[in-house]
Amino acid sequence: MDLLSTLFWSAGGSRHGMAERLGFSRSRANALIAGLIEQGLLAEAGPQASTGGRRPEQLQLHAELGVLLAVDIGATSLDVAVMQPDLTVLARHAEAIDVREGPGVVLARVRQRLRELLQARGIPARRVLGIGMGVPGPVNFEAGQLVNPPLMPGWDSFSIRDYLREDYAAPVFVDNDVNLMALGELWRLQRGLSNFLVIKVGTGIGCGIVCHGEVYRGAAGSAGDVGHICVDQQGPRCHCGNVGCVEAMAAGPAIVRMAQAAAERGESPALAAVLRTQGRIEAIDVGHASRAGDVVANAIIQRAGSLIGQMLASVVNFFNPSHVFIGGGITQIGPLFLAAVRQSVYQRSLALSTRHLEIQYTPLGTDAGVTGAGVLAMHETLRARGVAP
Repeated sequence: MDLLSTLFWSAGGSRHGMAERLGFSRSRANALIAGLIEQGLLAEAGPQASTGGRRPEQLQLHAELGVLLAVDIGATSLDVAVMQPDLTVLARHAEAIDVREGPGVVLARVRQRLRELLQARGIPARRVLGIGMGVPGPVNFEAGQLVNPPLMPGWDSFSIRDYLREDYAAPVFVDNDVNLMALGELWRLQRGLSNFLVIKVGTGIGCGIVCHGEVYRGAAGSAGDVGHICVDQQGPRCHCGNVGCVEAMAAGPAIVRMAQAAAERGESPALAAVLRTQGRIEAIDVGHASRAGDVVANAIIQRAGSLIGQMLASVVNFFNPSHVFIGGGITQIGPLFLAAVRQSVYQRSLALSTRHLEIQYTPLGTDAGVTGAGVLAMHETLRARGVAP
């Protein structure tokens, strides 16, 4: 029965709203909802805003179902949260990490942070309903294992599920971090968009694909690995072994390398000052210099955005999405980056592909990954229990 799943994806709703979404009569919907409330699966959360007449009761998944653990691992960051079934955040923690340290070190920190969050809220491990985790590499979704991840040496085929089972009896679901961002946006939109892309630009570049209202993972879990599309046959060698990959030329590390080189050559007083003061330059510093009017910083950002737009134009021509949402750490670099991506996509894509295309930063921002991890945990737990399609 998919009423629970429909309610979850609707972020709550009324009896009448659920009946309409499911195509049920009011009497049938009321009987099902009454049974689920009696079983402790649904709860009434108070009246909704009035639209005329009696105010309908807001329904939501019952908090006593348990809690979700959401884990978003990036190449250089970790974000973990404890959530209620409706994705209300009960506790959250973020910190810097380096996935190159390997699964033993990184997952030990994940496990410790989750324990601390649960203990701070007085929640025993047995109340964990499901665990969702995102990682920055290709994932065999059925097995929950990374497959030859370029940014994560030592993680290939490591069993994250077995590792976390030492602490939790709850099911563990693992997916690519950009797929989680796509899931987060899909939930925010209440599945209102059927075909869109989420591009993450950080240490690497990846793409989450939503096709016909579902995340598309491909035959082996590597769908959306757009960072290794070639944009320059004479470009630098990428860590994947090929040359001219857009990731090697336009992701965060490439932007930093271009900025550092310009600072060392004395081409940008602003960036040179950052290098003298901090001893290094970060992508956010390039953004600050750009907003202050630094010509060199502007050129670096425009070049990176143009190259990503060049890659994205091919994807847009192929997939024809209605929206492209751009997320990741590079979004903090400012509006010029987004403008450069848009200009490149619109110039290089077919007119029909871009006629109604919207390109914007992810509305969920830095919350997209951890929200998607919660969505993954809840949706897949409902599916495993036979109450979601």
